Amino acid sequence: MNENIFDKLDFGPLRPLLDNDDITDISFDNNGQIWVRSLTQGSLRVEVQGLTPEFVEKLAFQCSNVMGTTFNNAKPFLDAESSELRLNFVHPSIATNGIAMVIRKTPAKIRLEKDKLLKDDYFTQDIHDILIKCVEGHCNIIVCGETGSGKTEFVKYLASHTRTSEKIITIEDTLELHLDRIFPQRDIVAMKTNNVASYTDVLVTCMRQNPKWILLSEVRSAEAVSAVRNSISSGHNILSTIHADKASAIPYRMYSLMETDLDVNQFLNTIYRYIQLGVHIKAYYSKEKGKFHREVDEVVEFYVDENNKPQSRIIYQKLFGQEPVLRKPSPHLIEYLENQNIDISSITEHLSDDLPFKDDLEREEYMEQHSSDNSEESSDDSDDSDSSNDGSAGDGSSVAVVNTQESSSQDTEVAVAPAPVNSVPIVPTVNIADSPSEAPVVDATNVEGSAAVPEAVSTPVPEVSSVPDVAPVSEVSSAPDVVVPSADSSIETTNVTNQPSVNVPSASPVLTVPAVSQEVPASTNPPTDINATPITPTVDFSSLSSLE
Repeated sequence: MNENIFDKLDFGPLRPLLDNDDITDISFDNNGQIWVRSLTQGSLRVEVQGLTPEFVEKLAFQCSNVMGTTFNNAKPFLDAESSELRLNFVHPSIATNGIAMVIRKTPAKIRLEKDKLLKDDYFTQDIHDILIKCVEGHCNIIVCGETGSGKTEFVKYLASHTRTSEKIITIEDTLELHLDRIFPQRDIVAMKTNNVASYTDVLVTCMRQNPKWILLSEVRSAEAVSAVRNSISSGHNILSTIHADKASAIPYRMYSLMETDLDVNQFLNTIYRYIQLGVHIKAYYSKEKGKFHREVDEVVEFYVDENNKPQSRIIYQKLFGQEPVLRKPSPHLIEYLENQNIDISSITEHLSDDLPFKDDLEREEYMEQHSSDNSEESSDDSDDSDSSNDGSAGDGSSVAVVNTQESSSQDTEVAVAPAPVNSVPIVPTVNIADSPSEAPVVDATNVEGSAAVPEAVSTPVPEVSSVPDVAPVSEVSSAPDVVVPSADSSIETTNVTNQPSVNVPSASPVLTVPAVSQEVPASTNPPTDINATPITPTVDFSSLSSLE
């Protein structure tokens, strides 16, 4: 794109935002909303007078004219790029809530400075010195993080510490590094891929240029992964970025981009063998600092051990809300640097060989342990309070006293254990499957000490309107000879003349009515203590047909 023509575009109300060095991204969408990404404040919405959908559409048409293309329903996407700006437009035919625009500022300068980084807790002095020594020792380094976390800026900062005599070739699909403009006196070649020259084509030419360093702006495709793999295996050194949630996941993220049936162990062995360090950068809004904060929160070393097994070793890690932890690099990295005439013993001599945790699982347990201490103490206090206020007995049960209704000459007081919370109510069961069409009715109102079986009467079987509450019991010490229904039972009764008595076995859990006998002695007094399992009274009228 002709830079002079691009500079003559009318940015109008966008100009103050473009001139503000604290702003890195400008977004226009949703029928006029304007969002910016700031280095100090993060993402925030702003109001700009005169920045309307009509103005943005006019700017898109100007960019399309400069690019020699069109922007309409047939071509709803437009990309425009200059040395320090990258623009993207989406036509309203695709963006249904209005034209969308994103402007990414890529200035030709290095924003990061050592003193400012240390002051802002970007990392510690020790890990900074180790990273710089690794760059001087030609270590291959991959930087990962989320979008907008500052991966490219950190790669530019590391590249600025390469030796001035070493040739650098940058390979990008969108211009962001600008090292050739930042260091115009150095031996730097900037290459850009497009529809004509792919990553593979550019990489073949790059090898013939004999570089010492190859800088890939971002590894985002299988072709870029192949470029990285071919570069590092051919003896060249690389600095690049990739999207990953943590540094230790970089090799697996690269393998997922391949989308082939390549053997995973073979691929990982190559990555672990030739990539020495992975760095993860985190960006978030810090309430403590009152601004958007970026920091290096993990540095991981990759190597292959003596058994040809890929290994990773956390060198530096900063847990959220915790002080950063740092330990010595492995002997593999120290030996690699010594072969490059780089000595880091003065930096690592005071460092420990181990971290409080060895792997991701121990790290999560370490974080959970420290975050749950207070919650466990509070929960213990609440448990003690609940147990002290509970009115139950020591074994979790209580004792209730139930007074029975008057069924004989004296009242009976029964001590029973309460039923479980989820127990099913006990319902008396009446078996009338084999009973005659007209069943006898039991009258207990005038019976003293015995249960009567009436003669045949023509009264129909009564309907049970409600079920009396039956208290559960656990054990029967002794059972009465005769069980007499209480006066308030829901079973309606009628008087009869003949009252042959019925014996009830004491050990039987079911109340049955045997054949009628002529003479049965009166029952004894009712029990005073019942501790048996719940008894379901059952009346069987099948044997009463002879009464007729």
